[in-house]
Amino acid sequence: MEDNKQYSENQEKYQEEQKVTEEQRITEEQKITEEGNPAKPSGKAGAQMLHRMNESHDAVTNWGLDFLTFRSQDVVMDIGCGGGATLHRLSARGAGYVVGVDYSEVSVHQSLELNQEEVSAGKMCVLQASVEELPFDDEFFDAITTVESFYFWPDPKENLKEVRRVLKQGGHFMLIADIYDNGDLPESAEENIRRYQMTVPTAGEYETLFRNAGFSDVLVHTKDGENWIAVEGIR
Repeated sequence: MEDNKQYSENQEKYQEEQKVTEEQRITEEQKITEEGNPAKPSGKAGAQMLHRMNESHDAVTNWGLDFLTFRSQDVVMDIGCGGGATLHRLSARGAGYVVGVDYSEVSVHQSLELNQEEVSAGKMCVLQASVEELPFDDEFFDAITTVESFYFWPDPKENLKEVRRVLKQGGHFMLIADIYDNGDLPESAEENIRRYQMTVPTAGEYETLFRNAGFSDVLVHTKDGENWIAVEGIR
């Protein structure tokens, strides 16, 4: 009996310690996110945040990219390339040449560092630029992606028009996000939306935005049991 009592007390102590440790981890991550600025990563905290996002966005990114297929001759751009993980995935999925664009200097550096092999092999480049004015000719890309960046685009309707401008006729633009306004977001997500003034449309609002920007066909994908959305616009 005494052994059982001691075991129960040890278990309770362990669980309490684990709870405190988890709370400390969450608090530290929130601090890094606030200092790093998810809208435009900067400084050491920004680099730490991007490294974490490369891992935390893995599942939703691969889910969204599964709706696309890539050919060896395709030129593909990722807007808001962040820590560079999506660029690596696009290359691994068979895209012929991959371009990363981000208006954060830290993001460009992190993307280049992660993808040194592809860049050195002449299969990829990363540029500092904004979705407001992409430095490419009309109908330049076969496909374009963006992951977890649309929240912070300064003028969604006009920026989508700019994306369409550089997309080839028949090309696909895939927007991937791990939250959208489905009426059932957790309070933590709602708090972040308010704190960082994020643009988080409903599925219907996404479709309207894409059609108003000139995309001829729009497919909206969502995943059961998750708040994930992948919006596919075809020029």
